[in-house]
Amino acid sequence: MQIVYILVAILMFGVLIAIHEFGHFISAKLLGVKVNEFSIGMGPLLWKRQRGETQYSLRLFPVGGYCAMEGEDEDSGDPRAFIRQKGWKKFIILVAGSFMNFLMGLVLAVVLMFQTSSAVVPVLADFYDGYPNQGEEGLMVGDRILSIDGERVYVFSDVSLLLSRSNGQTVDLVIEREGERITLEDFPMYVDEYQYQGETRQGYGLVFTREELGFWDRLALGWNQSLDFVRLVRMSLGDIFRGAVGLKDISGPIGIVSIISEVGTQSPTVGVAIWNIIYFVAFIAVNLSVMNLLPIPALDGGRVLFLILGGLYTLVTKKKLDSKYEAWINAVALVLLLGLMAVVALSDIWKLIA
Repeated sequence: MQIVYILVAILMFGVLIAIHEFGHFISAKLLGVKVNEFSIGMGPLLWKRQRGETQYSLRLFPVGGYCAMEGEDEDSGDPRAFIRQKGWKKFIILVAGSFMNFLMGLVLAVVLMFQTSSAVVPVLADFYDGYPNQGEEGLMVGDRILSIDGERVYVFSDVSLLLSRSNGQTVDLVIEREGERITLEDFPMYVDEYQYQGETRQGYGLVFTREELGFWDRLALGWNQSLDFVRLVRMSLGDIFRGAVGLKDISGPIGIVSIISEVGTQSPTVGVAIWNIIYFVAFIAVNLSVMNLLPIPALDGGRVLFLILGGLYTLVTKKKLDSKYEAWINAVALVLLLGLMAVVALSDIWKLIA
């Protein structure tokens, strides 16, 4: 069964990249930019069909795809070349790939919410026996936790996530009580041992509410889950820059395929495995959306940055910024990016062996 999950993981990863490239393709077509080829898959050509000016291709390896626009990197002289388009058109085409990835993640998140009739929400239903911080000056049944240490609680799982990132003793809480927002600064919040329903439990002493979900509740929860995925990417990047995580904690395509396979094989049933994989794919889709918009040369975000800088340069000097500078910087960045990907791939392989 594991080989099936590996194949599913590879296919899903390819779909994520193909969806990204489709965003560039459809926006270019709608804005009148010439597209020479749109390919599903990479490598040797399996099938092709010429329709108008665009060749549609199917290639051997289902690990992505590409949208080859006329004049994407250099001027071809064609008035419909990408490089000759107005700035707003370029901007839309460049961000369309990330938009499609985010849209895919959002749709999958909403689909996940529609497979359940209820969900736990960050509203207090009870306390463990002996919990010391109840009352009007502390927490009360019915309180909704809105934020922890300045971070919004989008979904219930954020409560444990944000508490785990605290100092382990106190947090700044914002709660909603009977329609009123209340701030509890330096509020004691730590793991302790409590009694509840005749059992000894470790935890923060809080019991949360499970609510039935209506149609609009599911849509809202799917949207909040997608926003939470964006925040997780931001937190992860912050951890990397602070040195809180290292190379062993970073995964590339090989690691992602391995994780999806592991998620599938460790699920109790095939049905549960499917939903768990969909959740993970939704997270990766949003992750790719955000990462591609980072202002790093060789990524879409880097190209957007050059587009903005070029516009500012033209505004100030009345001259057009020579595209060769962007090409050189992108080339160097691409080499560095490929080098980083190679290092991460070797790390993923080593983790699999170990």
